[in-house]
Amino acid sequence: MSTHETLAARVRGPVFAPGDEGYDDERTGFQTNDPHRPSVIVGAEDAGDVRAAVEYAAENRLPVAVQNTGHGLPLAAEGGLLISTRRMTGLRITPAAEAGEAGTPAEAGTAWIEAGVRWGQVVPEAAAHGLAPLSGSSPGVGAVSYVLGGGVGLMSRMYGNAADHVRSIDVVTADARPRHVTPDSDPDLFWALLGGRANFGVVTSLEIGLVPVTRLYGGGLYFDAGLIAGVMETWRTWTAALPDEMTSSIALMPVPALPVFPEPLRGRHVAHVRIAYVGDAAEGERLIEPLRAVGPRLIDNVRDMPYTESGTIHNEPPVPMAYHATNFALDDLDAGTVQGLLDLAGPGAPDRAIVEIRQLGGALAQAPAVPNAVGNRDAGYLVGVLSRLGPEIDADAVHALHGRAGDLLDKRSSGRLLNFLFGANATSEQVRASYDAAAYRRLRELKAVHDPSNLFRLNHNIPPAT
Repeated sequence: MSTHETLAARVRGPVFAPGDEGYDDERTGFQTNDPHRPSVIVGAEDAGDVRAAVEYAAENRLPVAVQNTGHGLPLAAEGGLLISTRRMTGLRITPAAEAGEAGTPAEAGTAWIEAGVRWGQVVPEAAAHGLAPLSGSSPGVGAVSYVLGGGVGLMSRMYGNAADHVRSIDVVTADARPRHVTPDSDPDLFWALLGGRANFGVVTSLEIGLVPVTRLYGGGLYFDAGLIAGVMETWRTWTAALPDEMTSSIALMPVPALPVFPEPLRGRHVAHVRIAYVGDAAEGERLIEPLRAVGPRLIDNVRDMPYTESGTIHNEPPVPMAYHATNFALDDLDAGTVQGLLDLAGPGAPDRAIVEIRQLGGALAQAPAVPNAVGNRDAGYLVGVLSRLGPEIDADAVHALHGRAGDLLDKRSSGRLLNFLFGANATSEQVRASYDAAAYRRLRELKAVHDPSNLFRLNHNIPPAT
């Protein structure tokens, strides 16, 4: 019996080897640049498949990678075993009356989420109970991996990181043992999983608190190239005195002249201000008046909306693509930094990239009720730089632009946010910068306890302490 057949006999889901039909589809996620090239893939159907795959990998000394949607692919697996969780789509919503005592005063129920679930599945199911998850800007992102990396989303300044609301985690550790981890049963492993992502095992499901939100005042304000500098500076000063109920960001975007984009934006360089206000619509209108006063908008769709439409705020493309990206956490945002970003990738810059600035702070800066490893909570802003890749794009020019972004922002940066280190180019230094020194040291010590051989290393890797 071949190695492939031996593994296939131990799992319910499909097993793929290079050259098999379906291998390429299974290994390729949303990020299409440099996808995984594993020796074998297990399309896990349940936690039992995950346990069997981890056991097989440990027996054969194969490093393990895990993938659901592949948005945040940090390192392509060369060889090794890839566990694809996309078939594990179990979801259960439990309102507070049935869930027992809530994890925080804000929570009004829970969601039990399997490893293959995306936010686009959770949002409508929670809405049927008058609830919402602390989801991200894109409905297509995998919920579990998002939460394990922290989870900065549409209501983060009001409610904090999604990871701060986790109640329990089901995980298969490197010894192929399934564990149900809570803050009481194993506080160290619970702490490490929330922020350490895939370094300590394969999470098969988790339970997370939901909040009593059914609507937002939100949407997008799109400004043409001639107003970009003005709206950037206005947004910068406007964010200084906002209530925590307001979470916003601004993006500089060169929009291709393609039919997939709204006609008013095609072929233009625009600034897109994203608004998500957890409060009264009339007060939201008043708060964003300074932004609208900058000038006419190409599109202005900020409105009172059901939370089920929250994915339209950022309106991120659902189409897989190749890209190179990084991020920089900043304590503050000054006028010189904004001007530097305009020089880097504004309408007059020689090269094109998407630059997004998210305001952090608020509840994100508060310590969670149950500690976790999510880092850089004191940052006030997050700057992300993303460039498309492809046959028609000069890769050297892309890397040169990102080098200039580093020259501008590294000296101002207080660190990185792990969930935004995507694009198959996250370095070990960037991973280390996603935590404070004491937390990173503790993570390495716990890695030595739970995965001393670094079986789970095809990820944002934290090496075991020696």
